[in-house]
Amino acid sequence: MINRLAVSSLPADVPSFLRSEAALNEIEYLGPEPDRWRSPAEPELNAAQAPEHFIDLELADALGPLPHRRLVFEAKVFAAGENPDKIGLQPWQTTEVWERLKAALREYRHLAAANQDTRPVEQAAVFYAGWLGHYVGDGSQPLHTTIQYNGWVGPNPHGYTTSRQIHWQFEGTFVDANIHMPDVQARMAPLQPIQGDIFDAYVAYLRHSATYVDEVYQLEKAGGFVGAGSAESRDFAAARLAAGAGMLRDMIYSAWIESGRYVPDPYAGK
Repeated sequence: MINRLAVSSLPADVPSFLRSEAALNEIEYLGPEPDRWRSPAEPELNAAQAPEHFIDLELADALGPLPHRRLVFEAKVFAAGENPDKIGLQPWQTTEVWERLKAALREYRHLAAANQDTRPVEQAAVFYAGWLGHYVGDGSQPLHTTIQYNGWVGPNPHGYTTSRQIHWQFEGTFVDANIHMPDVQARMAPLQPIQGDIFDAYVAYLRHSATYVDEVYQLEKAGGFVGAGSAESRDFAAARLAAGAGMLRDMIYSAWIESGRYVPDPYAGK
C-alpha cells in the first residue's frame, strides 16, 4: 500500500517510466521483497540483512550521535562491546538504497541525453524504488524504532502488554482487515522535497515515528487491534501508513532532483 500510494502520487516531472502502470505494479510487488529474504532457507542472507529492518534508538543513542557511514557506526558498536545486529541498521540501509536509486536516475539522464537505450537502467531504478519502499514503510511503524518492538521490556508502570504478539497484531492482521487505500491516501501530506542531508532527514523521520511507541501500546491495551478495533486505532494505523507513503514519495522525488546535479567523473584521467 505504501509503495503504490507513493508512486501514484509522484509529480509529472518525474520520468514517465517510473510512473507507468507497469512500474506501479512492480514497485508495489517489491514492497515486501526484503522480507522474502528472511527465510531459514537462506541463513547467511537472513542474518546479514535482518538488522536492516529496524533500529533500537535507545541503544543507538547511548553510543552518541549517529554517524552517516554504516561502517563507522558498526565500529562504535563493536568498540562498546555490542553487536550491530542487536541494535539495528535501518537508517544506513535506507540511505544506501536511496543512493542506489539516485545513481540509477543519474545514469538514466546520461543515457537519455545521449539518445541511448534507457530500458536496462529504468528496470534498475524501478527495483531500487520498490526496495527502498520496504525500509521507509518499516520506518513508519513505531515498533521498528525501539527496544519495545514486540512486548514491553523493563519497568512497566502503565501495565503494557509483554506478549510477543503486538508487533504483527498491529502491522499485519489488523491493517490487512481494516485499513484501505482511500483511508491512507486522504491522510497523506502534500509533496515536500527533502532539503539538506538525506540521512539526517531520514533519521528525523524515524525519531518522529518513535514518538508514537507509547500510543501503540495504549491502543493495544484498549483492545484497539482486535477485530475492527476502534476509530482511534484505525485512524492511527492509516496515519502511520500515510506518513510512510508520503516519505517514500518525497524520497523518490528527491532522488530524481538530486540525480540532475553535476557530479565529477571519478574515473576521469585514469
